[in-house]
Amino acid sequence: MTDQITPGAQAPDFTLPRDGGSDVTLSDMHGKQVVLYFYPKDDTPGCTKEGIAFSEAIDDFSAAGAVVIGVSKDTAAKHDKFIAKHNLKIILVSDAEGTTCEDYGTWVEKNMYGKTYMGIERATFLIDAEGIVKQVWRKVKVPGHSEEVLAAVKA
Repeated sequence: MTDQITPGAQAPDFTLPRDGGSDVTLSDMHGKQVVLYFYPKDDTPGCTKEGIAFSEAIDDFSAAGAVVIGVSKDTAAKHDKFIAKHNLKIILVSDAEGTTCEDYGTWVEKNMYGKTYMGIERATFLIDAEGIVKQVWRKVKVPGHSEEVLAAVKA
């Protein structure tokens, strides 16, 4: 696992396939703030609530000059179904190989019911218009998170 990213660091660039079939490259977002959030799996309870919360606030994020991008290891085709099912209004990218998760330090060992396994840690990175990490939230709890991130975007 890569060292964890901290505020002030250059955000690792990536190009990943997104919902709808095109690619997203982080450096192409230069000039906008980026809310980059990592989540474990499409269509699971916490991940669905998080996607809906960011989607419900997307107009506020856009008005503040920010783009919201969700990252998981699900395929772009699965993202398409997830977006359609829940009417999500955010960008979802597929990190099937886990390289971006590793670059951001979100591919971690987890423990559930006494079993350890590797998985994505729910985390959010606020990246400024110059590509510098402005703020990091790790081990995110979904309730109230999108509001907290929006407040940081507006700060």
